[in-house]
Amino acid sequence: MGKRADALATRLQEGAAALAAFAESMTDQEWRTATHPRDGRPFGVIVHHVASMYPIEIDVARGAASGAPIAVTWDAVNAINAKHAREHAQATKSEALDLLRKNSDAAAAAIREFTDEQLDTVVVNGLAFDTPLTTQFFIEDHPVRHSFHHLARMREALGR
Repeated sequence: MGKRADALATRLQEGAAALAAFAESMTDQEWRTATHPRDGRPFGVIVHHVASMYPIEIDVARGAASGAPIAVTWDAVNAINAKHAREHAQATKSEALDLLRKNSDAAAAAIREFTDEQLDTVVVNGLAFDTPLTTQFFIEDHPVRHSFHHLARMREALGR
């Protein structure tokens, strides 16, 4: 395991742990509160969403590490998110937190397997206007950032 991969995995785990701790502190009413006016998904759905996306994000990162372009678009992401929200609208706190812990641990373990050469592999990234970017950038911008991004929105919405 390389130092860079380990550092990325550690940051992912820190973000997931912070999101889990915040979610655990939520009341039932807060759990059902919408995160952001433009988003509309309840916090509970968002926590479940972050957990559910880790395996997908890791698969995309593995593809990038092997030289495959990231062909995902924001339209596709929005469709995936909307479908997830419909299918998991009633996600319980324990279900979402269990999935968050399980999938973040698996994502961190997978990230630790990346070599420096794989992290440095440059591919066209459809989520960044087809900009040629490294696999490490994708990992930082998606699985690592994901929990921090949604946690910040939750804190802002709840004023804490």
